Amino acid sequence: MADGPGPEDHLFPELAGSSPASRPDDGNESGPGGAGGPPAPPPARPRRPPVISPFTRLARTHALMAAGDAVIALALAGSLFFDISPDAARTKVALYLLFTMLPFTVVAPLVGPALDRIPGGRRVIVVSCAAGKAVVSVFMVTHLDGLALFPLAFLTLVLSKAYAVSKSALVPSLVRSENELVEANSKLGVIAGIVGFLAIIPALLFQLISPSVTVAFSVIIFAVAAYAAWQIPRRIVVAAQKAQPVEEAELRSSGIILAASAMALLRAIVGFLTFQIAFWFRNEGAPTLWFGVVLVFSAVGTLAGNAIGPVVRKQFREERMLTVALGLTAIAGIVTALLAGRSIAALLSAVVGFSAALARLAFDSIVQRDAPDANRGRAFARFETRFQLGWVIAAFLPVVIPIPGWAGFAIVGVAAAFGMVSYVGGARYLRQRGELPEKLSARAWREVQRRRAERRTGTVGEPRQLPPPTPPGQ
Repeated sequence: MADGPGPEDHLFPELAGSSPASRPDDGNESGPGGAGGPPAPPPARPRRPPVISPFTRLARTHALMAAGDAVIALALAGSLFFDISPDAARTKVALYLLFTMLPFTVVAPLVGPALDRIPGGRRVIVVSCAAGKAVVSVFMVTHLDGLALFPLAFLTLVLSKAYAVSKSALVPSLVRSENELVEANSKLGVIAGIVGFLAIIPALLFQLISPSVTVAFSVIIFAVAAYAAWQIPRRIVVAAQKAQPVEEAELRSSGIILAASAMALLRAIVGFLTFQIAFWFRNEGAPTLWFGVVLVFSAVGTLAGNAIGPVVRKQFREERMLTVALGLTAIAGIVTALLAGRSIAALLSAVVGFSAALARLAFDSIVQRDAPDANRGRAFARFETRFQLGWVIAAFLPVVIPIPGWAGFAIVGVAAAFGMVSYVGGARYLRQRGELPEKLSARAWREVQRRRAERRTGTVGEPRQLPPPTPPGQ
């Protein structure tokens, strides 16, 4: 008996093997020569071209975008950033990080919902980001040693973040069923990690010639990514209707808010650690090779998290996965702060990459479980926008404030430990009470509103009516 189709057959139907066509039994096993002759060959059937699923088209685009980002990161290791003084670099990086925040604080909340309702709206963003990065890389080829490199580099960062949001919105619309959603995100992460790692090999050879040649290689990759993105089906609508009250209520449920807070903290730690290590290495005079080592370790950690995430999810609840991700980051951060070496810093980047990937799969599963009536594409785009904003804000801190290496790693450990304790305590409170306690900011705002109402009604200073005491025994 033939086995049924596996999950890979649903996500990548072009990889599914086709069974041999059965032939009608006409009772004649012999060939034209009669009994005992060779059997007649089956009639030739024309081979149909393989069916390329929409998800496969997105996976190709995502793999190429990840490869281009890896090549660009390697090329920047020999750029002006590592030639000018750290203080001068801090000023320019801080300025452009501020500009990076604008798309996520102003543009995304206004334009994102409209793009979700337009047929092919998110696809247009994906194509534009890939093509835009190809164009920006063209300008980078001749400006690696000029001051124009900084705005070009951060324009690439903005395009990467915008692509990540649109990709998150598209994935739910490209899988066959919601049961494949978490697995699909895992596969995208694994594919991106493998292809990005393979792209580094020729990029290293190009880097020996010139960083400009490496950037030119990224131009080709991003151009092919734009072509691959153009092949994504055009009429995909992420969310045809505006969000209904039931969807808003589910996405604001206590369990999702708690998980989103933990995920946002981990994403912020990734942004903080990226620039903390970069400026720490610059101040220590570390060779540019160490920047490449950290990039490789981070990519390997992210790849491992995406690879084993679905397996871990089958054994443990999503809340346990988030707790483990925060705990691993806390332990690694504190150990790195005590040792404060370049090798242990590279290991920390791997642990943080692993934890962030594992936590993201757990968070996607929690949203799918606790918000059954919510539009997945719209919900993931909304949360991804917030996570990307957290990444940028946290990255801003080590840029504007010179932080010693050990202190920055200690901040990572303490922040993750605080997040783990808060998440475990919040989850326990949620199981006991059914909802999270009111935030201090919400309580303070409610008190301000009450006092304003008292001033309008002229009841300021009057004693507040207290409820009657409860009789003993009740």
